[in-house]
Amino acid sequence: MKDYTFYKSEAIRLRKQGLSYNEIRKQIKIAKSTLSVWLKHVRLKPEQRERLYTKQIQILSFGPQSQKQRRAREIEQIVNEAGNEIKLPLSFETLRLMGACLYWAEGSKSGMLDLTNSDPHLILFFVRWINSVFGISAKEIKARLNIYPQQNELKIKKFWSDLTGIPLQNFGKSYVKPLSKNYKKHNLYYGTMRIEVPRSVNLRHKVFGWVKKVLEDIDKDVKLKQRKWQSLTKVKRPANL
Repeated sequence: MKDYTFYKSEAIRLRKQGLSYNEIRKQIKIAKSTLSVWLKHVRLKPEQRERLYTKQIQILSFGPQSQKQRRAREIEQIVNEAGNEIKLPLSFETLRLMGACLYWAEGSKSGMLDLTNSDPHLILFFVRWINSVFGISAKEIKARLNIYPQQNELKIKKFWSDLTGIPLQNFGKSYVKPLSKNYKKHNLYYGTMRIEVPRSVNLRHKVFGWVKKVLEDIDKDVKLKQRKWQSLTKVKRPANL
């Protein structure tokens, strides 16, 4: 049976040292509600109250129940549930249109079929999409890098070659960006990769033909509004200084 007289005096002693209820409970196994009754008349010094307040803010900000942590778990659940809505493997039609829309957003709008990005997932998807849709293997694809002076060009080439299957000899001259004093928020550890498909001008037109077909239902609405707001196209271009 617990000697509550001893526990109460010990709790008061610890509280006078500025300990929180949870810190006291780590030393004496007493319910928090009981501590609240025992210690409600114990006055803390200003510096002790400040310490407990700061500690509570840290718990709310960084603890497992913090808003940031809760939101992270909510997002993880949303992503997982969305993933369950996708049935793999993708049909050829779905794959073709997914790649076409990716190229519409990220690919070159003139010349050969080429696309530049720093995301390894996106680059590998595009290389495999080219193979699946056009029958062009990675060994037939050319590549170039955009990197920073402090980066190891050969190692980065080997990374992308290992990932995509594009032979090292297919990599053209890399573009090395000049040094900048500006702060970089994101480190592009693998540089930026440019995929080039030789003799593919007609393939690029074909991709945009697929995109055009997808947009057929809204094309009339877009053109109608463009005619209505044609005055926006009359603004003079700024001169390069």
